[in-house]
Amino acid sequence: MSNWNWVFVMLLLITVDQWRVSLRKNSEAISEQELDRVANLPGQNFNVDFAQYAGYVTVNQENGRALFYWLTEASEDPASKPLVLWLNGGPGCSSIGYGMAEEVGPFHVNKDGKSVYYNPYAWNTVANLLFLDSPVGVGYSYSNTSSDITSNGDKRTAADSLQFLLNWLQRFPQYKGRDFYITGESYAGHYVPQLSQAIVRYNKANAGSPINIKGYMVGNAVTDDYSDFVGRFEYWWVLGLISDQTYKKANELCDHESIAHPSTECHQIFYSGFQEMGDIDHYSIFTPTCTTNDVAKRLKKRFPKFGRVGHSYDPCSKQHSTIYFNLPEVQDALHVYRGNTSRIWEVCSDIDTYWQDSPITVLDVYQELITAGLRIWIFSGDTDAVVPVTSTRYSINALNLTKIGPWRAWYEDDQVGGWTQEYEGLTFVTVRGAGHKVPLHKPKQALTLLKSFLAGTSMAPLEQVIKFKTSASDEVNSF
Repeated sequence: MSNWNWVFVMLLLITVDQWRVSLRKNSEAISEQELDRVANLPGQNFNVDFAQYAGYVTVNQENGRALFYWLTEASEDPASKPLVLWLNGGPGCSSIGYGMAEEVGPFHVNKDGKSVYYNPYAWNTVANLLFLDSPVGVGYSYSNTSSDITSNGDKRTAADSLQFLLNWLQRFPQYKGRDFYITGESYAGHYVPQLSQAIVRYNKANAGSPINIKGYMVGNAVTDDYSDFVGRFEYWWVLGLISDQTYKKANELCDHESIAHPSTECHQIFYSGFQEMGDIDHYSIFTPTCTTNDVAKRLKKRFPKFGRVGHSYDPCSKQHSTIYFNLPEVQDALHVYRGNTSRIWEVCSDIDTYWQDSPITVLDVYQELITAGLRIWIFSGDTDAVVPVTSTRYSINALNLTKIGPWRAWYEDDQVGGWTQEYEGLTFVTVRGAGHKVPLHKPKQALTLLKSFLAGTSMAPLEQVIKFKTSASDEVNSF
């Protein structure tokens, strides 16, 4: 046999061996997937046409930090659909308790706290939907090192979430290279762009990265402390929620303060403002509050932490979720680690009390990622008094982006769903009549929002604008 033939045989053997190693690794990953498969949920009296998985991914072996995830694959042709990660904020609020059980997930908790119903506007109708409880100490996520719970902050949250994704993709290799988007709300206004930035930088330094990030979208997002404070007080005052005196004092005492660590004086004027507002839901000022539990009515130490009976709005859904996700049979179905049996699952934990780092702005992150070419959308429910539409507009204006096209209304079922403005590198969308948790209050409009975001298409095509301009002109002329 010639030397060239020997070379060919050796290369063939090496290739076959590499193929076997790859096949064995994929088989191991598939086995891990199957261990995480969720067959059925307690209180689920309906069938679903998608696979779902839940469990843990260790992000730090030394300390034993592990993040809990729940994946609901797309209900149709999941292999062709993108992967969308959902993050809730707080800091300290569970993406399972809010994102899955109240907002964009396919399973929402019934009033009895023991069963679930199907959400027809679930985001997994158009994407593979991944929920993550982050950081440790949130929801079911945990650490074997107690000091981890009191040393969380923005930087480690982003680093751990990146490590989660890299490790999770080893378990779910079918999603490597898949179009990937990050979504979230509230303090995830920090988490989402910071994680996006971490991924972009990782990809630059690591050729062949498995994370094919395309963009991100955040709602009623904490973005820039100065803009958030100014916009919040202006919103409260314009809507008549606070007095002239409190409005003036708040602007004085909270000028250039940190939202995560405000001064005592700033905190006190906030408390005064909440007292003047009375017993309303600050996250949705025109809907009723939950009256079944006094705990739900308490003001939180800093700001109020952030509900649906059957298929209508329910302000007490937080209480229902708390019951459901503490049921042992639910935790067994989701493969929850119960090493600490004394720990009670909470929708929002108090890890924010010990929060280590929170930059006063993430506008610099936006600028970096706009330059990187990511698709970036910001949406805002316009009845939220915590991170109101005015705050978001001030933050966007601070970026000094060039506008593309006019400010205009978008429509759902021939009714105004909200308004939109497109910029070079960013799209802003408001959702009419929605509170802080847009998908909770306006689920159909929120699904339309996601579809447009994933497709990269305008919420208000110009031909639609022209149509309604003509209609509005006819109405004006009739006066």
